Amino acid sequence: MTVQVVFETHSTTVDNEAGIATGWLPGELSAAGRQHAADLGRRRAADGIAAVFCSDLARAVETAAIAFDGTRLPVLLDWRLRECDYGSLNGSSAAQLHARRAEYLDQPYPGGESWRQATDRVRRFLADVSLRWSEQRILVIGHVATRWGLDIALHGTPLEDLVSHDFIWQSGWEYVVF
Repeated sequence: MTVQVVFETHSTTVDNEAGIATGWLPGELSAAGRQHAADLGRRRAADGIAAVFCSDLARAVETAAIAFDGTRLPVLLDWRLRECDYGSLNGSSAAQLHARRAEYLDQPYPGGESWRQATDRVRRFLADVSLRWSEQRILVIGHVATRWGLDIALHGTPLEDLVSHDFIWQSGWEYVVF
């Protein structure tokens, strides 16, 4: 029994454009982000998606709402798909935060969580989604931590390798849960 997982990041936010690491703050899509969300909906309209799972942070929810407005696809929010909680550094400079992220693989950010804690949430999500959506194709809308969690759980990629590379956007990643 398998589940096909398509992962897409939330669309571009005002914070992304300003170089801010939003973390667990809600964030909002920019004008370009709203267009990207509409493009996502068109790109995935005939993709055989049975359900959309989405981080409950506002920027991901807004992405899903725009992308799948007027469709019958269920959009299910799940907090385990959130970005890493940078604690007191939520809303800080993305460049400064990402330059030191290797320090927070196992040590939580002040008042937040570690990257390992964030990516472990995704593993727990996958265990649950497999129970209900076996033999289905689902879409997950999330963040960097979400994608890293998928890469760790489903491809066996070490977190240490992931944290050393900058995020490069693409129009979706494909995974299979066995």
